[in-house]
Order: sequence, then C-alpha cells, then structure tokens
Amino acid sequence: MAAYAFVLLAGFAAGCLSGVIGTGSSIMLLPVLVHAFGPKQAVPIMAIAAVMANLSRVLAWWRVVDWKAVAAYTVTGVPAAALGARTLLALPPHVIEIALGIFFLAMVPVRHMLARLQWKARLWHLAVAGAFIGFLTGLVLSTGPLSVPVFLSYGLLKGAFLATEAASSLFIYLSKVVTFHEFGALPAEVLLQGLIVGASLMAGTFAGKALVLRMSAAAHGHVLDGLLLCSGLALLWTALG
Repeated sequence: MAAYAFVLLAGFAAGCLSGVIGTGSSIMLLPVLVHAFGPKQAVPIMAIAAVMANLSRVLAWWRVVDWKAVAAYTVTGVPAAALGARTLLALPPHVIEIALGIFFLAMVPVRHMLARLQWKARLWHLAVAGAFIGFLTGLVLSTGPLSVPVFLSYGLLKGAFLATEAASSLFIYLSKVVTFHEFGALPAEVLLQGLIVGASLMAGTFAGKALVLRMSAAAHGHVLDGLLLCSGLALLWTALG
C-alpha cells in the first residue's frame, strides 16, 4: 500500500507538471514505476496512464485543438508507434532500462538544437515528425521533449499547443496500448494498475491548468531539462546498480 501511495502521489505531481508544460509526466513517473513494478510491467502501465493523461489535456482545452495538425501527425505516427511497441516487447528488461536512461539524457541537447533551428513547420513536416517520433514513442515511451518543439514550430501556443499535442499523443499512445494488448502484454493486473495511475495523472493535469499562463518559456526549459537529467540518471542507476 505504501508503494501504491507513493506512485499515486508521484502521478498527481507528474500530471500537474504535464498540465503546465505540455509534457513530462512519463519522464517523471516512469522511473518510479520501474522501481515499483519492474521495467517490463512499468512500460505498459505508463502507456495506459499516458492515454488518460493526454485525454484529460484534450478535455481541458477541447475548443482550441487544431485537428488538421493532429491528423497530419498521427497518420504516420500511429502505425510507427505500433512498430516501435512491437520492437520494445522483444527487448530484455535490462536493455530497456539502459535505453530509456540514455534516451532521456540525449534529449537535453537534442531539444536545444531543435529550438535553435527556429524553423516554421508545415503539415508535411508534422507527418514526417509523426513517423519518427511515433516509432520512438512506441520504443522508449516518452518523447514529449521532441514533439513539443515540432508543434511550437507549427505556430501553436498555450492552450492550442497543449490541446493539439495532447490529442496527437493520445492517438499515438492508443496505438501502443492496442499493440501491447495484441501481444499479451496487458494482463488484467497491469490494466488495473494503469487505470489507477492514469486517474492520478488526470487529477494532476486539471490541477495544473490554472498555472499555464504563469510559467515563462525560460522556466519551462529549465524544468524540462532538469526532469530529463534526473529521470535519465535514475533509470541508469537502476539498470547498472
């Protein structure tokens, strides 16, 4: 029970964070789930929870979703995520932990590189990004720091950005969850755990909505980099310890 209480508390905090900056719930919560349930079980649990977290962001900002951007991103991202998830299921747990940790750490310089480019994305750019990021999402679960600059470059801001990125991620994660189910990686216990964790994320997301307009872009970047560094190091510590 103590472990569940800690996971739910971490889920609420992660939901608040993602509700403010548009990403970060998986990055923050995944190391906690890996510690509590192990990497093979943590990934499908987080996938279910991520579906619920993104759904809550869509509901919170429903009126400003850019559905053209969502369609362009997900038409390639959904099948790519299924392929990535199938690849993930073939990997041993030790490799998953190391891959996740390295990926989180690598996203810090990659995120800054994309921000420096300052290019204006079009719909076909979203489709290309959807295929690439969708596969990575299927494989390593959390790619929010990569999808965030893509949608910002398309010209989306504040609520429109949060809603559109969340709607796109919702379809990507649904593809991943369906793939897990088809290959027997979603037993009833994992499904229930995912729903419980997802409920805490949803509660945190709605709580974080009120803070959206108060955070500067610089503060957002610092929080995101710190989260990536801490989560990446925590996963590597678990894998190598």
